[in-house]
Amino acid sequence: MKVSLVHDYLREYGGAERVVEVLHEMYPEAPLYTAFVDWESLGEFADKFRDWDIRTTWVDRNWLVKKYHSPLRFLTPLVWESLDLSEYDVVISSSGWYICRGIVTHPGQVHISYIHHPPRNLYGFPTGTKPNGLVHAYATFINPFLRMYDYAAAQRVDYLVANSETTRQRIWKFYRRDAEVIYPPVESQKSKVKSQKYLAKPDPASQDNLKFKSKDGYFLSVGRLNYAKRVDLAIRACNILKLPLKIVGTGKEEMNLRSISGPTIEFLGAVSDKELKTKYSGAKGLIFTALEEDFGMVPVEAMNHGVPVIALRQGGVRETVVEGRSGLFFNKPEVEEVVEVVRKFEKMKFDREVIVKQAQKFSKEVFVKKMGDFVTEKYRQLQSSSK
Repeated sequence: MKVSLVHDYLREYGGAERVVEVLHEMYPEAPLYTAFVDWESLGEFADKFRDWDIRTTWVDRNWLVKKYHSPLRFLTPLVWESLDLSEYDVVISSSGWYICRGIVTHPGQVHISYIHHPPRNLYGFPTGTKPNGLVHAYATFINPFLRMYDYAAAQRVDYLVANSETTRQRIWKFYRRDAEVIYPPVESQKSKVKSQKYLAKPDPASQDNLKFKSKDGYFLSVGRLNYAKRVDLAIRACNILKLPLKIVGTGKEEMNLRSISGPTIEFLGAVSDKELKTKYSGAKGLIFTALEEDFGMVPVEAMNHGVPVIALRQGGVRETVVEGRSGLFFNKPEVEEVVEVVRKFEKMKFDREVIVKQAQKFSKEVFVKKMGDFVTEKYRQLQSSSK
């Protein structure tokens, strides 16, 4: 089975890149086709991809299109249809808003597209940029064309895989196609707290540590600092309550967020995986304020460390966080709602072992097994039909 991987582009290291990283581990001989690579923007995460067989499109050699790929997104069909993937038996695309599922394959191939989300900008979902008149006017002109292309591209794919039930429902709504749900891979972490639970003769002090104490530690926010993440809600709530909040991430909203932050707010910028694990281990809770997130790997990462989650009741996080057991929800993206739920959270205790067990349902091991079985099954079906 000769496999190739296709990914929108490599410019930042987020949930979609973690998925393609695991796909590469599963199929190490598979080359990765992508629109372009921005090594500088990847920063310290660039080393994760440097030894891969990466094959870029013409965009990588055109500085104008590469730099302004978002406003020039009407060129998307020309990007993906320029690739020749005819030598592969199976093509697995890791597709988000840049619509790399628009690649062209042939009847003797299997194209499986892992959908992180339908393009948020095309269907009215919040994006990384706060809406303004100029953006709205441009979108009104260009988006109808892109929606038609996005629909046509989705019909060409042999099998669609959604990263959550939320995304599966959106795929049906916009493409009128069903999809297999395979949750993305989140690295399992065996925290000290979890291992203490399995001591042969646990002492009372160790057992007491298993119960989360809300007065200890700090709150944590992890993710890109853009409009759709609404980190401002967490900042304003912690300003009011005078509670410590550490913010991991960078983005176009950082200066604005710093300007509204009080003395209990700390910006950590981009951190390494090792440092992020340390920050999770010391946190008493994660505040996750993203709007209509399709899955949300950050809450699961936090739960892997036994950290309970405070989350907006929207999108895929409703599938991962169990109210009262691994976290709490608030219903509207309003500061008053966040303040109220944090006050409730401060009075509660959570069992870290229960939280870790919930996170394990979305582990890397589960993803590798389900995705590997799915790819093999569809390839065998192709072989059988061609005999």
